[in-house]
Amino acid sequence: MTATSPATPTTPAAPTTGTLPQDPPASRGARLHRWDVRWGPYALIAPFFLFFAVFTLLPLLYTGWASLHRIELTAPERAEWAGLHHYARLLRNPLFWNALRNTLVIGVLSTVPQLLTALALAHLLHSRLRAATFWRVALLTPYATSVAAATLVFSLLYGRDHGLVNWVLGALGAGPVDWQNGTWSARLAVSSIVVWRWTGYNALLYLAAMQAVPDELYESAELDGASRTRQFLHVTVPSLRPTILFTVVVSTIGALQLFGEPLLFGGAGGQKGGASHQFQTLGLFLYEQGWFTYHLGRACAVAWTMFLLLLLIATGHGLARRLLRKDG
Repeated sequence: MTATSPATPTTPAAPTTGTLPQDPPASRGARLHRWDVRWGPYALIAPFFLFFAVFTLLPLLYTGWASLHRIELTAPERAEWAGLHHYARLLRNPLFWNALRNTLVIGVLSTVPQLLTALALAHLLHSRLRAATFWRVALLTPYATSVAAATLVFSLLYGRDHGLVNWVLGALGAGPVDWQNGTWSARLAVSSIVVWRWTGYNALLYLAAMQAVPDELYESAELDGASRTRQFLHVTVPSLRPTILFTVVVSTIGALQLFGEPLLFGGAGGQKGGASHQFQTLGLFLYEQGWFTYHLGRACAVAWTMFLLLLLIATGHGLARRLLRKDG
């Protein structure tokens, strides 16, 4: 006889009804988690776009609309269509070209010495200098000083009768200079305020970029017999080209928007930029058109002209960066 194995129990087959078994309904926590993953990033960045729309986009659009209308500051609710009349009038206005020329001259006088001095200070701090942290903090002190305080102090320094600068010039045998009423003297005085305030900030930017340069480049240059000066010119400066380009663009934009320094330096009639508008910038010209002659439409046209100039600068910055990438 042969032994028979016990029968194994069989699992009854699931009835085929044509539908797949469904998962249990998701809990409330799981749904909240999915919503958080999907919509959380948008909620975090929403305040920025909200404030950007309220305080930047809407004023920009309103300024563009107002530049095409005749609007007086005394009656801003009454607007008369003017088209491009304000822009055409602006191009024929010699005060606008004077303000543009002053802006460019002061921009060059302040940007070039500022960035060269910042590069030299950054190179000095990059070396092994004692109390380096103290000197880095000291460089930021002018940047932390308010525009009003710095300009008022410099106005005293450049005083015609009792200013410290004229006292030093007299000690050296030179005559006193009427800094506020002269053309080039006023431009130099305003430029010196900008240089004093922003040199340390740019120096720290250059210092951060210098610390990112690989040490192997300096070691290779030293093995090839390059001096410290040649290392700075052929290793440090080429490595800083993107940072230098960035500071040039930012300083140019800041010079185009220059307002507080010349306004306070000019005293009571600061919006004119001097008795003969000798240091009136585009910012002061805009301020004068809108808040002293009450032509809000013309002031908006000046603002949009400045905005278009900034777009040109930004476009040139983008093209320069592409060229640098191709060269690299």
